[in-house]
Amino acid sequence: MSQPETRQVLGDIDETARRASTADPTQQLIDQLGGRTGMIYTAIPIIVFVTANALVALPVAIGSAVAVAVGIMGLRIAYGESVVQASGGLAGVLVAGGVAAWTGSAEGFFLVGIWASLVGAVVMFLSLLARRPLTGVVWNALHGNKFDWRRDSPSLRGHDVATLALATLFTARYVVQDRLYDAEADGWLATAKIGMGTPLLALTLVVVVWAFRRTTKRLTA
Repeated sequence: MSQPETRQVLGDIDETARRASTADPTQQLIDQLGGRTGMIYTAIPIIVFVTANALVALPVAIGSAVAVAVGIMGLRIAYGESVVQASGGLAGVLVAGGVAAWTGSAEGFFLVGIWASLVGAVVMFLSLLARRPLTGVVWNALHGNKFDWRRDSPSLRGHDVATLALATLFTARYVVQDRLYDAEADGWLATAKIGMGTPLLALTLVVVVWAFRRTTKRLTA
């Protein structure tokens, strides 16, 4: 998931929490992350890269993935998406391809995502140790930092659980993909990146939505 898409999800998640009582929150979150079509858009350049790398030289494989990402961006714009939203996938492929070219290995294509998962896990765990779970900080920021949410024990516990869920996801991503990186298993790396990407993130964000709803009901009613 690109940085613009991540910011959009964080900006919309409180509204999702308000509406989740009458709809499936998992489906809503999948829709916000680009829907099933978005998952396909994300997966195609990765599959193209791994397939091409098995048949041709690494620079050609990188170029193939970038070319496909450009085509997908054009298709998304043609279907009415904004340039910023549509270009997120291309930016990710360009960065991944640049790292792969710099390291001279196909596994380098996945390196940024691996380290991003480690950073995410560390940030989440540090916020828990500081007794300021990050999901609670985000919730309060979306409400103008008006609430002393940490003094409400049920709200604090809810955000502990939600932040721990995110920390667990990021840790699992890092551990699994780092081992596959060390084993130079680029095919399995691609499988892990796709499988542990949007689907698991959407499921984890269901817990975040629950924590947001819990805090909103208790403090803003």
